[in-house]
Amino acid sequence: MATVALDSLDDPRLASYRNLKDKELARQGGRFIAEGENVVRRLLASTIQAESVLVAKRKLGAIAPLVGPHTLLLLADDELIERIIGFEFHSGVLACGIRPPSPPIDAVLAPPPRPALAVVCQQITNTQNLGALIRVSAAFGANAMILGQRCCDPYFRQAVRVSMGTVFSLPMVRSRDLLSDLDRLGEMDVQRWAAVLSSDAQALKSLPPPPPPARVALVFGNEAQGLDEQTIQRCTKRVIIPMRLGTDSLNVAVAAAIFLYHLTG
Repeated sequence: MATVALDSLDDPRLASYRNLKDKELARQGGRFIAEGENVVRRLLASTIQAESVLVAKRKLGAIAPLVGPHTLLLLADDELIERIIGFEFHSGVLACGIRPPSPPIDAVLAPPPRPALAVVCQQITNTQNLGALIRVSAAFGANAMILGQRCCDPYFRQAVRVSMGTVFSLPMVRSRDLLSDLDRLGEMDVQRWAAVLSSDAQALKSLPPPPPPARVALVFGNEAQGLDEQTIQRCTKRVIIPMRLGTDSLNVAVAAAIFLYHLTG
């Protein structure tokens, strides 16, 4: 581990931290930014490579022992960090990580007869919703998340922050063809439960969790449009959470938490 004290906003080693958009970071070497001490701690404890860690001098003692030998440790005062990130209140800890490649489904879900639990997102385009969904999925022990082609990037800054760094421990499979991947889950003896609002769906509470070893993928759509019919047809069950007082939908992370608790609680 090399430690470098910085005193200028123009230092080239700060390039990844200075006002770069998420898409630009992704294009420039597949990088992402992690913000906050707890999030950075989870990054450093994971198998994902941290290219550099930027810390305020007051945090050096807490963070330096966690930084690996191949990670650059950048040290700055609070004023410089405030100028970099654009606001005053911060924990004084950021990191630049290298995006891991998307693993194949077979690498993250055990073969039968072992249990498997996946969360499938067809089109989650809000980074806060995706971050919350990642955190919920990790909390209930999902083995992986499978993201459709129209999902936002789980390594966007806000998604990473809202996930509280659980994105670093939960495998993210970026699907190139979600319908084919749903068929592949069927070949792997994984039940696919589609979360829907249709009147012909089964109420979640009426469905007992599959007996162990359970192999289930929960499939969620966009909050505005839900799941398209082609996706629903690839699923083995259509499942609804009954609601009252005229409520017609739930936040996708809330719905996922209810489904996951029903399966694992």
